[in-house]
Parts: sequence; structure tokens; C-alpha cells
Amino acid sequence: MRRPVWVLLFLIVMLGAAAAANAAPPLEQRVADLEAYMNNGARVNAASVVTGPGPGHNGWMMISTALVLFMTLPGLALFYGGLVRRKNVLSVLGQCFGLAGLVAMMWWAFGYSFSFAPGTPVLGGLDYAFLRGVTAQPNTAYAQWVSHNIFAMYQMMFAIITPALIVGAIAERVKFPAIMAFSALWMLLVYFPLAHMVWGADGLMNGLGNPHAAIKAVDFAGGMVVHMSSGWSALLLCLLLGKRLGYGRDQILPHSMVLCAVGTGMLWVGWYGFNAGSALAADSVSANAFVSTTLAAVVSLCVWALLEASLRGKASVLGMCSGAVAGLATITPGSGFVTASGAMLIGVFAGVATYFACSTLKLKLGYDDSLDTFGVHAVGGTIGTLLAGLLATADVNPNLSANLGAIVANTLWAHQLAAMAVTLVLSLVGTGLIASILQVTVGLRTAPEVEHQGLDVSEHGEQGYFLE
Repeated sequence: MRRPVWVLLFLIVMLGAAAAANAAPPLEQRVADLEAYMNNGARVNAASVVTGPGPGHNGWMMISTALVLFMTLPGLALFYGGLVRRKNVLSVLGQCFGLAGLVAMMWWAFGYSFSFAPGTPVLGGLDYAFLRGVTAQPNTAYAQWVSHNIFAMYQMMFAIITPALIVGAIAERVKFPAIMAFSALWMLLVYFPLAHMVWGADGLMNGLGNPHAAIKAVDFAGGMVVHMSSGWSALLLCLLLGKRLGYGRDQILPHSMVLCAVGTGMLWVGWYGFNAGSALAADSVSANAFVSTTLAAVVSLCVWALLEASLRGKASVLGMCSGAVAGLATITPGSGFVTASGAMLIGVFAGVATYFACSTLKLKLGYDDSLDTFGVHAVGGTIGTLLAGLLATADVNPNLSANLGAIVANTLWAHQLAAMAVTLVLSLVGTGLIASILQVTVGLRTAPEVEHQGLDVSEHGEQGYFLE
């Protein structure tokens, strides 16, 4: 009789232990997990029942990823396509599409890993090569509630648009294979290291996310990584390539301001994914970035229109489009750090500086920056990065208090200058080296007869329009 009793007691104990093991976490922990999700904070317990990505944050990041791709295809493609002559419209579209494919493959193979995997302060390692281990679970080094694979795709869209911006400075005179080769090497020597230094968890200049960063700089959405790097590289490349045939002698006009205006609108819409999405959550920081992006763009647009009307007698559609894009580029590095009034001030600086860079400076120095990549993106990105250091406030982005509390509204601007110097040197040295190699190997510039005929037919065997 004793054996059945002991067996029964044993079963009761085992069932009790199993029930305890499977018991739901206490209510306090579950509520704390939900609060962490709502506030975009870290989970309270690693064994949280709120597992995986957060639906709202993840959904916003998927939309933002699509919006940033929309900036390049078709936004930038149409913006640039409208500004070139009719015989070159397909060449610009082809370069944008070609770069999307090339950069995406590089990103999958090693680009994402070099940019965001743990490594040195200058370059990431190969932990994420071929997107190995990049799953739907969040990588909490970057985002608490966003899938790692969505984060990787989001950052890939930034990588795609950056070399595509360079196209604007050398449009209508560069070989298609040459720009693909240049961009592949430029991503390796310039973009991947710069992205890691500024945004990588152990990056040299990631003041926001790396408490051990040697240069404690901030770049919310790509003032240095995207706009400064592409804009300054574009200036050097257009100088090395030389002017278009007839530049300064013949009238070289946009063939379709309609395409340019449509492309501008697409860029503007996509920029909300670019800036507000860089919060990596649908939270208050994202909301502030959304507002500052809007305000800086409209102010810069109006400044361009007023300057043109005052100095030239008429406000052009091209000027308003350029002003809007300039405001968007200039607010980018500080969009998640500045107040609404700060964004308005940045919009004023953006409009004035980029207007005179695209009109007076280019005319006086005589360089052929075909579609004003330098005047808009380099000048805007440079000014915006410095102003972000001067105007950033923890009232807008509490994350600034974590590692930068002692220097925000104090000496942050000095760290910005140091990071800008690193960006400038890396961009110019990398561009000069790559261009020199390609110039003596495959050649960068098309032959004069090809340029005269137009790149659509000579490079792609197609025409953008058939007009009878």
C-alpha cells in the first residue's frame, strides 16, 4: 500500500513543479513589458512574454524602408532625369537603377556587416556577412522593438541613395560601367567605414550610441554619412572629370521641369521615412523629426523663392524645388535633435547658403556640378551637421542625456567639427584615389562624339522619347 502513496505524492510534486515552471509571469512584469514597448525602451525581463519585434514600431520601419527606396526609385531618378537634356534622361534613370541593384548585392554580401557588425571603431567585422544571423528578432544594439532584418533593409536604402546622389554632379558625361565601378569601390573605401564610424555600436564617432567614442558626434539621419560624403566626393569627381562640352558657352537647360517637380515631391514624401524613420520607432523622437523635416523644407523653399524674386525678378519652379531639397538635406543631421524653432532657423540657413552656392559660388569658380549635388548636399549637409551640434537639446531627444549630457548645449559643436573633418578627408582621399585608378584603367569620361550624341543611345541603345 505504501508504494502507490509514494508514487501519487511524486506525481503531485512533479505536476506542481511543471505548473510553476509554466506559470505566467507576474502582472507587474507583463505591464512593465508593455510600458517598455510603448516607450521604446528595453524589455524588463529577458524571458518576457512580449517576444520578438513590436508590431507598431516594426510596421513603421517597414513603411519607412519603402519610403527611403521611393526617394531613389523613382524620386531621385525623376528629379535628376528632368534636369538633364532629353538625350540623357535614360542614362540618369539607368544609373539610379543600376546602383540600386549593385549596392543591394554588396549590402547582402558584406556591406551591412562592415557597417553595423561589431568590429573596430573604424570598420565592422564579418559577423553579419551574407546577412548571417540577421533574423526577425531585434538586434538590441540598435533597436529594441524592430526586427534585425528590417533594420538591415532600412539601412540598405540609405546605402543605395548615397552614391546615386553623386550622379548629379557628373551627369551627361560619364560612362555607365565606370560609374558602377567607381561606386562599388567608393562604397568599400568611403561609405561602409563612415557608416560604421558614425552609426555602428562601437563606432569611432557615434557619440549617441557608443559611450567610448573618441569623437562624440551626432548625426541623426545622414548629414555626414549621406550628404557630406556624397556631396564633397561629387565636387572632386566633377573637377577631375572636367566640364560638359559647351558648358559656359551653350545654353544647357533642363528638358522637363515637370519631371523635376514630380521627383521633388517624391523625394519630399520619402524624406519622412529618411528622417522620422531614423528614430527606429514610432515614438516622440520620430514625431519631432517629422515636424522639423517639414518646417525646414518649407522655410528653405520660401527663402529660395524670395531670393530669386528679389535678385532675378522671378521665383522659378526649379528654385523652389532646389530650395525644398536643400532644406531637407540640411535638417537631416539634426532632425531628431532640434526644436520646431530650431528647424525653422536651419531652414533659413539652408536656403541662403545653398542658393548662393548654386548660383554665385559655382559661377565664380567655374566648376560644372551638373545638377548641383555639391551646392545642395555638401553645403547643406555640412551646415546642418554643425547646426545640429549647436541646436541639439535633450528636451527633444532624451537619448542625448545618456552619453552626451555634459557636452550638449556646450562643446558638442567641437565634436561635430572633428567628425566633419574626418568625413571630408575620407571622402576626398577615397574619391581621388578611386578616380585616379579608374581613369588609367577603364576610363571615366565618354568620348566627345558620344557626349554629343547623347548617352541614352550610345550607352543603352534606347531613347527616352520618340517625338514625331
